Amino acid sequence: MYNTDMPTRADLPSSAQLLRSTLIAAGVAAAILVTVVLPSEYGIDPTGAGRALGLTEMGEIKTQLAEEAEADRVKEQTGQVPVAPATPGQRSSLLGSIFAQLVIGSAQAQTATPKAKSENMSVTLAPGEGTEVKMDMRKGAKVTYVWKVESGTVNHDTHGEGSGNQISYSKGRGVPGDQGELTAAFDGNHGWFWRNRGSAPVTVTLTASGDFGSLKRAN
Repeated sequence: MYNTDMPTRADLPSSAQLLRSTLIAAGVAAAILVTVVLPSEYGIDPTGAGRALGLTEMGEIKTQLAEEAEADRVKEQTGQVPVAPATPGQRSSLLGSIFAQLVIGSAQAQTATPKAKSENMSVTLAPGEGTEVKMDMRKGAKVTYVWKVESGTVNHDTHGEGSGNQISYSKGRGVPGDQGELTAAFDGNHGWFWRNRGSAPVTVTLTASGDFGSLKRAN
């Protein structure tokens, strides 16, 4: 039924032979990695064989082009000159190359993150008088705030408006103050309206901290 003879147990490789073949294959792969891949891709040449074969120069050119492209991208995104990457000669291992990239990424993230600002404002309201204080905010921006009334209470409406949108975040009547976090629902002006319904003047003091463009009294 068969055209060829089945191999006998003696013809099959032993476990020792399989292990030896595996170790030889691993050694060849490691040698290719050290002598060919690292020099040609990263400019890393621990044995010197890559430079003798002309591969190290190729890797250094690739690395330099990649670093220049990354520097241009960081500069275009942040508008600032990025941290200078390590030169190929300074990287003695693949870990050094990875570390250099991590440093660039960290510097980019720190530069791109907007710095939080903090401003204070006080307004005095005569009996029956109302006023509005607004912040210019982008959608998703967050601001933490605290405002207090000296010598009385006020009615308030924490709200936002812009681009045809309106929203009321919270309201209150006869309150001595408020605090919390305001997250802009859309691009526009977000803030507070206060009215003094008492019989004597009051002063409202506000502290706002976070991501906003300007803080101003609307009227």
